[in-house]
Amino acid sequence: MSYPAALQEIIEFFELLPEPERRENLIHYSDAAASCVRKEGQVFDLEDVRKDEECTDTVGVFLHVDEAGAARFAIELGPKVQTLTKAMTAILCRGLNGSTPEEVLAVPADFVPRIVGADLVRLRSQTVYYVLSRMKTAVKMLLDRRRAQAADASDRNTSLPAA
Repeated sequence: MSYPAALQEIIEFFELLPEPERRENLIHYSDAAASCVRKEGQVFDLEDVRKDEECTDTVGVFLHVDEAGAARFAIELGPKVQTLTKAMTAILCRGLNGSTPEEVLAVPADFVPRIVGADLVRLRSQTVYYVLSRMKTAVKMLLDRRRAQAADASDRNTSLPAA
């Protein structure tokens, strides 16, 4: 499976690390999650803010797809969100920003153990997949909304009386 180039680079980086260095780098990535928040003046096509039972706090996923078809995510995490979720947030923002919505939806979750290691996946199985699942859900919601809007516009155009 091929991944977006930025995500592939992160996967390859983590795969080469021994376990102690892997965990240390995950902590560094968790600190970088703060850079994934919305910036003032940014406009998003979809905002999905909620608290799910899989997560310890509220998570907001914000998605904009530009004219060129590139997806841009911002993620905001509540203060109780765990370190591993913060790390995955930063990894996914860096790894998926700039991808098309279709590329995001096509990303399989099998890369997660390659980044966090099998031990952490076993210990935190729901946590490590949560942010990816939320990002894919946001993309799907936006694509569904756009399809519905296009269908409505098409219906209005075909129902106009002839001049």
